[in-house]
Amino acid sequence: MARGLVFLLVLVFTVVGQSLSPISTLSLDSQARFKAIFEQAKPYADLSTAHYAILGLKLLNAPIPQPQEACTFLKEHLDANSIQSIYHATTAAKTLGNCKVPLSNGQQVLNSAVTDSSDVATVFYAVSALAALGLTINSAEVAKALDAGLKKDDSVLSSSLALHVASMLSNETNVDKYHDLIEDIVAQADEVGEKYLQFDSLQQTTIFIEGAYKLSGVVNKAPVISEEQVVLLGNYIVSRQSTQSVRNAYFVLSGTKALSDNKFQIPVAFALAGPVAVTSAQPSISVRVSNLFSASLGKLIVVATSVQSQSEGDTAASNLPLSGTSDPSIYQVNLMESKLSPDFYRVVLDATPSQADTRLIGLADGAVTVKVTTQVTLDTAEINVIDKDQSITAKTMRVKYPEKVTKGIEADHHQNLVVKFSLKDKSGQPIEAHQTFVRITNVKTKQEVIFTAEADSGKVYKFTLDVAESGKEYFKDLSGRYSIDLIIGDAVIQNPFFWNLAEVSLQFPESEARPSLPAGSQYKQLPKIEHMFRVAEKRPPSVVSNAFTVLVLAPLVLLFLLWAKLGANINNFSPSPSALGFHLGLGGIFALYYCYWTCLNMFSTLQYLTILGGITFLFGNRLLSGIAQQKK
Repeated sequence: MARGLVFLLVLVFTVVGQSLSPISTLSLDSQARFKAIFEQAKPYADLSTAHYAILGLKLLNAPIPQPQEACTFLKEHLDANSIQSIYHATTAAKTLGNCKVPLSNGQQVLNSAVTDSSDVATVFYAVSALAALGLTINSAEVAKALDAGLKKDDSVLSSSLALHVASMLSNETNVDKYHDLIEDIVAQADEVGEKYLQFDSLQQTTIFIEGAYKLSGVVNKAPVISEEQVVLLGNYIVSRQSTQSVRNAYFVLSGTKALSDNKFQIPVAFALAGPVAVTSAQPSISVRVSNLFSASLGKLIVVATSVQSQSEGDTAASNLPLSGTSDPSIYQVNLMESKLSPDFYRVVLDATPSQADTRLIGLADGAVTVKVTTQVTLDTAEINVIDKDQSITAKTMRVKYPEKVTKGIEADHHQNLVVKFSLKDKSGQPIEAHQTFVRITNVKTKQEVIFTAEADSGKVYKFTLDVAESGKEYFKDLSGRYSIDLIIGDAVIQNPFFWNLAEVSLQFPESEARPSLPAGSQYKQLPKIEHMFRVAEKRPPSVVSNAFTVLVLAPLVLLFLLWAKLGANINNFSPSPSALGFHLGLGGIFALYYCYWTCLNMFSTLQYLTILGGITFLFGNRLLSGIAQQKK
């Protein structure tokens, strides 16, 4: 368990921490699958599908099947009234080579699409079609239309398309302001999990990458993209290589190609090119050192600077040179010569080109994870029956693999059953396994329970079965014969095995017999549940309630008696609307309280109180204002 946890933690650290080393490449298998996707796109569903399939095969340097049929499809499906249709047809026809699409007045049609009212996408389609047809591009008019389009829409997609357009303008045109857009565009990308850098879609990300490096190549100035951003953009592009659509397959290829073949920044990827397991029969590991397209970077000197154990954390070997192979991108090193113990290892790699190349990113601290495996042996297992009270071993039996003990072992509820064994690797050294299970199965009922055997400091495994406690918890106190099996496995063990070790007789404590139920009783109708509500508490006699009512009303009666005796002064009462409204509203509130106690619920009372309270507040405010005015 500890080894597995350490492996996961170190693996996460390896992937996330190496920011200048891509986590993957566009594998050769994915490239072959993309080739099949492009070839199987025929018959083409539409013009854009034909465009992406033809250009995709070109990126793979693969022949285009039946090019004349493809050319005929482009001609038949060309819509001369759609600039986008013209773009798809002309760029695909140029890729085919010997194919000309019929487009009368092409110069005039395409130039008319380049206006101040056109959006950037339309300008891109028109200029790309002009370039594909070999027609003249009016750079001044295009730049003017491009500026107008960016003022209306400066989104990531529009700005990225502007980079493509600027790269096709004449050499006399100053395109520096468009090159400056690269820094602003990449700043809008979203970073995901410290591994990927992306825009809203694969299309946007690829169009930006292509445009940035095309324009940078034209102006001969490196794009303002950091090395880490380049690697994260590449990680996102190759992470989409599982796509099945023609369009997305093209964008994955196009983006990967742009990051693998440009003048300024090329990420270097280190990846295993063979099995992850190192064995005595396969002692070497193969590492592919390539660009994102899995292509060679030329002659390199590759060194494994350290081989770090992931369970122990120490360096088991260092400065191991890798030798080249017939594949110029694959290098090998024999790890078994370093006498590594079985474990997972992180191999840190450095690469140095024979000829200096400043474009390469991430030549140092690349890493791959491998495992050194071994065959294990288990010569002898020991089975002990120990009395719990006196801690005396009542019986001991030793059995050699793969033999089995079938009789002579009995244990009752006063005893413990103990199984001991140790594992050794091929060199005879004790070794721990990640999975060491003891399975106990009832021979008659086939009920099985699986336990875990734990290793002590000397790497000796021990499993103790308390017969009394386990009978209640696991075996339902069912005495009888039980089979004991050992199950051994680990990621670094070549020969995981299952050993039917012994059969033992277990006598559990006798439990109280449960009353047997007649067959089918569980399906009979259950008795009806009669629910009885709580009986209401007895109310007090009416004499008591009436007495309390009189006591509550007494202060009010006393008030009227005192008013009658002393005389109530109502001379200042003005029968104005505000005074009448206030007192009526106040009386209505008291009446509402009475209704709340007799017939209304809380929600209805609050609704009426909101209305009466509002009216009373308004009249009361006017009444108080009038009294204050009179006193002045």
